[in-house]
Amino acid sequence: MTAPAMLAEIDGIGRDPVRGGHSRHLLDDADRELREWFVSTAKNLGLEVERDGNANLWAWWHPAAGPAYPAVITGSHLDSVPGGGALDGPLGVVSALEAVSRLRAAGHQPARSVAVVVFAEEEGARFGVACLGSRLLTGVLPADRALDLTDAGGHRLRDVLAENGIDPAGAGADPDRLARVGVVVELHVEQGKQLAPLGAPLGLATTILAHGRWSLRITGRGDHAGSTELSSRRDPVVVAADVIKAVRQAAVDAPTEAHARATVGRLTVTPGGTNAIASEVVLWLDARAEHDREVRDLVAAVSAAASRAAAAEGCAVTVQEESFSSRVAFDQQLTDRLDGVLGGIPRIPTGAGHDAGVLAAFAPSAMLFVRNPEGVSHAPAETASDADISRGVTALAACLADLT
Repeated sequence: MTAPAMLAEIDGIGRDPVRGGHSRHLLDDADRELREWFVSTAKNLGLEVERDGNANLWAWWHPAAGPAYPAVITGSHLDSVPGGGALDGPLGVVSALEAVSRLRAAGHQPARSVAVVVFAEEEGARFGVACLGSRLLTGVLPADRALDLTDAGGHRLRDVLAENGIDPAGAGADPDRLARVGVVVELHVEQGKQLAPLGAPLGLATTILAHGRWSLRITGRGDHAGSTELSSRRDPVVVAADVIKAVRQAAVDAPTEAHARATVGRLTVTPGGTNAIASEVVLWLDARAEHDREVRDLVAAVSAAASRAAAAEGCAVTVQEESFSSRVAFDQQLTDRLDGVLGGIPRIPTGAGHDAGVLAAFAPSAMLFVRNPEGVSHAPAETASDADISRGVTALAACLADLT
């Protein structure tokens, strides 16, 4: 089955009737259905499938003589942001499955093992930490902290894992499994619009911007919307409005060469009544820039503005770092090798985080992008043509053949 056909097969899973697009989050109904689909599809291709203690799925293609490590790792993720596109994550998974299928059908005999991996909770939409599965695997995120993460419904990760047959005691750094990883090649839909102006269907990643997530909790005093004079209010929503504007301004004020981006895409208001002054607002900041220090400076500027706005309204604000990823430079030697296999294609940076970026600190890693003609991602309009997807599969298969 081709990658476009596989994408069509799973397209109905996790469709979001309210937001549009897809909402697929770690171990919810949609994610479980997708996982079952992956296991079945991989086994039908003759791959050996296992699940690790961090909810990551591994589909192995071993040489005829048996497992040979360090292995070549490919794949991506199946979860999405709320109302996300159909390609962010799944494209890398289905392309890896088709690439392996093509190589097996052509009689390729790998000299080293290959794994198609589905990493858990790459988007962090349920438990708030991006690349959760790869961070746990590598030990970047300590298990004791991760297991106590809660989703919007108050469910702890440790309980969700247990309810799905995954022993929480097995979560965390997995040095033995990590030692099996020789190189990582992740295919992904382009996020942004750099390839289309070049007339190029494919690209290779050079770097990932430094990025992180912070929560800002603004506490005020709940009260009646009709009976409370404006002069006596302590309204955290007013503070939140000032903070949101400060987030944009901080990015605008950053040095041009920092390529700074700062976003508030999620906030919760308590108690959330139309005729009630809120008692608390929590908003989440996504901040990115070329280098770590520039991200830290950006967050410091937002924090200072939040403190000033809170003081003016008689509120309090606390800022907590939820996750942080340093700037990633993908392995030059590996990228050059893949570029040679593919005959020379554009190299582009990306502002989006990926599991390959987490693994880059532990094994040579590279990323292959498939052209996104409009550049839209994390939204239903995310797209790539079937022809470009096929080119991506062909390129990935050639890379896997060379590396094995």
